[in-house]
Amino acid sequence: MDMRDADTARLLWESGEWGKDMYHHELKATVPRRILECSAVSREINFTSQEEIRQFRLEQRVFLAGACIEEWFFDFGFVIPGSTNSWQQTIESAGEDRMLAAEDLSGRMTIETTFLDGRTMLFKTLVRIFYE
Repeated sequence: MDMRDADTARLLWESGEWGKDMYHHELKATVPRRILECSAVSREINFTSQEEIRQFRLEQRVFLAGACIEEWFFDFGFVIPGSTNSWQQTIESAGEDRMLAAEDLSGRMTIETTFLDGRTMLFKTLVRIFYE
């Protein structure tokens, strides 16, 4: 996965390989604080699927100190078995006057992502975000 400033396409962060631990343990991601200054962020996810997925979709929930503060729902659609795919979304900022400071979020914010085929859960990940 990588995240870019949607206006300039400048790379701000990329995850690299997380491996199979990502499904069983909370992960940690250190993200540059300037990402919070972007009016929109482009996120690209690259993934491989050995199986056919008919209605691939994501549900993401952002938690701050355990309380859900945002929910996002994304539909990808059909995934061909044995394929490698790229999926890009643009996420718009709430606006400069409505953004929380990096100091208030760092280490206290988690992003829970549920990967589904229709209503069937495939797996779930949890990432704790730190800002530098």
